[in-house]
Amino acid sequence: MFHIRPAWEPLRDLERQVDRLLQGFRLPIPGIRFDQPYPAVNLYELDSEYLITTELPGMTADKLDLTVSGNVITLKGERTPPAGIADECFRRHERFWGQWQRMVRLPERIVEDRVLAEFNDGTLKIHLPKSETLKTRQIPVVTNPG
Repeated sequence: MFHIRPAWEPLRDLERQVDRLLQGFRLPIPGIRFDQPYPAVNLYELDSEYLITTELPGMTADKLDLTVSGNVITLKGERTPPAGIADECFRRHERFWGQWQRMVRLPERIVEDRVLAEFNDGTLKIHLPKSETLKTRQIPVVTNPG
């Protein structure tokens, strides 16, 4: 997957277009594909919090490990292979299983002790309240201070 670092925010549209083009690209050697982090996440900035959503089909809440430190949240888990199906039976194997870890850097600090995670029907939502000290504050401009 083609990925532009956060400092290049104006080029996000280019990143999406390149990803779309690469999805249709066929490599001559089967099994080699571009690295794509698992799980895919969406990060939203709302008025008072950041919201991370991700889909984790087949997982249960007790198999998830979430930690937060500073402005980085780490998601860990493990997807188990299908029971009763031997490896030699696969004719196509596109779904990942095994241990995974995903770290997401947030744009600013959050209130760590108020983070809330919900897991319903395979969808994980993580509510990350913004730190009060980092919220935008209007500064009055005075003339002739004095």
